[in-house]
Amino acid sequence: MGRVRSAEPGDVGLLAAIEVAAGERFRAVGMDDIADDDPFPEEVLLAAVADGRLWVAELGGAVVGYALGERVGPAGAQHHLEQVSVVPEAGGRGVGAALVEAVADWARAAGAPSLTLATFRDLPWNGPWYQRLGFATVPDAELDEALRAVRAHEAELGLDVAQRVCMRRAL
Repeated sequence: MGRVRSAEPGDVGLLAAIEVAAGERFRAVGMDDIADDDPFPEEVLLAAVADGRLWVAELGGAVVGYALGERVGPAGAQHHLEQVSVVPEAGGRGVGAALVEAVADWARAAGAPSLTLATFRDLPWNGPWYQRLGFATVPDAELDEALRAVRAHEAELGLDVAQRVCMRRAL
């Protein structure tokens, strides 16, 4: 699989291209608007490096993926997987799963009882993939304040929340 490590400031310039390449897969399912979404701004990623919540995956010495953790909810108490992106050429090699584990390790080290995320419910590389990694769907009626805020933010960004699901994995 290569290795996963904490991101460094010098990695940040590589991540937009990784996110764009990973997003191309949405075109095959008619979700061009998602594929066209802008990558995270460098200043957001640099802040994440400084906070110790950004990881990169390397294969053969090249950075091929990244994961971004966030703290959400009241006082940032909940640990949340905000983004995982892997270049298509590195798909199917466990890179994404290793990145998710790095974020889970970060949350666990902080004493978090769980890690949450929001993703597309039915796309094979989204909801079903995270389920295989131990995440379970949080029913809409059971969304806590933090996940309701995540859902509201996604709606503000124009995402169809009917296609989205919040998930949680116990740590």
